[in-house]
Amino acid sequence: MTTADAALLVDPQANQTEPIKTIQINECKITLLGTAHVSKASADKVQELIATGQYDAVAVELCPSRHRAIVNPDAMAKMDLFQVIKKGQASMVAASLALGAFQQRMAEQFGIEPGAEMRVAIKDAQAAKLPVLLIDREIGTTMKRIYRNIPWWRRMNLFAGLIASVISKEKFSEAEIEKMKEGDVLESSFSQFAENEKDLFLPLISERDEYMSARLIKESQENNYRHILAIVGAGHLNGMARQLETQQIAAPDERIAQLDRIPPSSRWLKLIPWLIVALILTGFAIGFMRSPELGTAMVLDWVLINGGLSAIGAAIAFAHPLSILTAFLAAPLTSLNPTIGAGMVVAAVETYLRKPQVGDFNQLRSDTTTLKGWWRNRVTRILLIFILSTLGSAIGTYVAGFRIFEQLSTG
Repeated sequence: MTTADAALLVDPQANQTEPIKTIQINECKITLLGTAHVSKASADKVQELIATGQYDAVAVELCPSRHRAIVNPDAMAKMDLFQVIKKGQASMVAASLALGAFQQRMAEQFGIEPGAEMRVAIKDAQAAKLPVLLIDREIGTTMKRIYRNIPWWRRMNLFAGLIASVISKEKFSEAEIEKMKEGDVLESSFSQFAENEKDLFLPLISERDEYMSARLIKESQENNYRHILAIVGAGHLNGMARQLETQQIAAPDERIAQLDRIPPSSRWLKLIPWLIVALILTGFAIGFMRSPELGTAMVLDWVLINGGLSAIGAAIAFAHPLSILTAFLAAPLTSLNPTIGAGMVVAAVETYLRKPQVGDFNQLRSDTTTLKGWWRNRVTRILLIFILSTLGSAIGTYVAGFRIFEQLSTG
């Protein structure tokens, strides 16, 4: 495809409130409708355009998991918490729930479900027997790329911001409302607690502009569509139009694969846990070589500090007494084996002792909007137990480590 193959057309239906751009790519027209995820007018516009019968496919700014959440809202009730924890996805699920809580606050203030225009698009496209194309990147991939795009010392700010977004009871200001009307629900969510974190916006906006453009090109090439209606947040419209107009994406499959790739973590970050283990074990060995009493005192300090802080983390999350005991016993051992974390063991025990009920899953949406709800709901409490016991063990490792080498230097 060449630049000459693509031309921006003036759409007679374009208006000031719901921006529309139509781009010709070879034999296919792609109409981009910029929507606001908190606007009833956007949902109405989607319904109006699909009703014209001009389109043979409808593309939406959704990934498969977000699409499943819309068409099957009870899917969360089928979540296997043990597998989530085992696969190391507990923090990601907790972050997703926190974002969902933020969006629920939006729904309560505006009186419209965020993403209502997407629901209308799916429903009306199916009624018109039109294929629904899911063009957005998986939210988990986007969040992981955001996480890897910022230095490790700033990741705590991100985590703290997610917590703040859950417990905040403030109404959205007029300026924030106007920003949301620009149109990307994920950007709106993150921008509330990461205003100065510019590194977030490369994977959050720019990459997704390119990803969704590549998906549209791929669909037009493979399925010979004549006219695709693409419903995206207004914040994506100009970026996607620029990608499509200038034909910067020559090989869509290759670019999609690149943007789906999770950047590997730094090698030295992977080596740090093993280095700490080596130092701790070396400290024990030196201590016992000097005297059995010193070695024993060092081991006791390690158990009491590491196990104690992990148990405190579990207790803060209101874990079962046996789960708290498990944290105390497991943390000193798991800290010497970087392949397994204390949080994984403690959360697994809590899941066995207090298995979440159907009602806990059904109440997730409302419970996650309050700090009290995170502790009351068994699902979110297990996630908190995993996070806080892991955090306690991590702090305990460093505190106990410094204590051991302090004893060696003074012994």
